[in-house]
Amino acid sequence: MAVTIRDVARVSGVHVSTVSRAFTAAHLVNPETRARVLAAAEELGYRPNRAARALSTRRTGNLGLIVADIANPFFPPLLKAAQAQARARDYHVFIADTDEQSRVEEELVRSMAKQVDGAVLVAPRLTNTAITALAEELPLVVVNRRPPGVPGVLMDVGSGARKAMEHLLALGHREIALLSGPGRAWTSGEIERAANRVADDHGVLIQRIGPNPPTEEGGRAAAEEVAASGATAVLAHNDLVAFGLIRRSAELGLSVPGDLSVVGVDDSHLARYTAPALTTVHMPVAEAGRGAVDLLLQSVTSGGSAGTVSLETALVVRDSTAPPPGNTSAAPPPVTGDDAAG
Repeated sequence: MAVTIRDVARVSGVHVSTVSRAFTAAHLVNPETRARVLAAAEELGYRPNRAARALSTRRTGNLGLIVADIANPFFPPLLKAAQAQARARDYHVFIADTDEQSRVEEELVRSMAKQVDGAVLVAPRLTNTAITALAEELPLVVVNRRPPGVPGVLMDVGSGARKAMEHLLALGHREIALLSGPGRAWTSGEIERAANRVADDHGVLIQRIGPNPPTEEGGRAAAEEVAASGATAVLAHNDLVAFGLIRRSAELGLSVPGDLSVVGVDDSHLARYTAPALTTVHMPVAEAGRGAVDLLLQSVTSGGSAGTVSLETALVVRDSTAPPPGNTSAAPPPVTGDDAAG
C-alpha cells in the first residue's frame, strides 16, 4: 500500500496540514517540527506528489537561475550553493546562461515564467527598468544589482575595492589603472566609484581603461594600454580580467609583481593557483546563492517583496602585489593570505 501524507502525520505526531507546510512552506514550520516530519517521511519512504501539489498550490516547485556567463569561475560556486538550498526546500532549479546578452536574459525570464515559481538573476545585464517590468510578471530576486522594488542580494564589492586601493597605496603605488568591466555592470560601477573616492582622498589620479569584456581576453586586450599608461598597479574588474592581463603582460616583458602589481575581484578558486597567486577581493558567492533562494522563496510563498541583503567582502593578499619598482621605503601591510576570506 502506498504511503500517504496521513501516514507521515501519524508517525511524526502532527496534523496533516503541518506535513504539507513542511514540504511547501518550510519557513512557516518550526525547524524541529519540520526535521521530525522529514525524518518520518524518510523512514516511511514517502515522496510528495509534485503534480498534485502544483494543482493544489498553483506552484510548480521549480525555480529559475539565470547567470551572465556560466564559464566564468565566479558563478559555479553560487549555482551549486543555490541549488543545494533549493533542494533542501524541496525545489528544483533550472539554470540558464545569457552569454552576457540582455536580450537573451529577457527572453529566458519570459520563457521560464510558466515553468517556474520565480527566478534569480545573477549579475543581470538588463536595465533596472526592464528588470522591474519583468518582476511584475514573475517573482524575481537579483544578485549584485539594485532595481527599485525588486528584492536582492548585494555583495559589498565597493568595500572590497576600497580595501584593494588602500592596499596598493600602502605599498607606495601612485600610478594606478582601473580595468573596468561592461558598461552596464553594477559591479564595475561600484568598483569604480569606490576606487575614485579613495584616490581623491589621497590626491591620486586613477587611469580608467575600458569598458572591457569580463573575460581573460578582455584583460589580454587591455594589457598594451596598461603598459603604455605607465601604471605600476592595476585594479581589475574581476579575476578573469586579471588573469588575462598577467599573461599578456608577461609576453610584453613585464613581470608581476616586479613591474606591475595586479589585484582582481572575485577570489575564484583559480586565484590561489595562478603564478603569481592573485591578490583579490573575496566575494561571498556561496552565501549569496543561498540567500537569493531564501529571498525568492519568501517572495513566492508570501507574495510580497523580501527586501535586500548585503554581504561583506574581504581583501585576500597573495603574491601579485608588491611595492612599485625602485620603491623600497613602503613596508607592505601584513599578508592576510587565504584566511582573510573568512
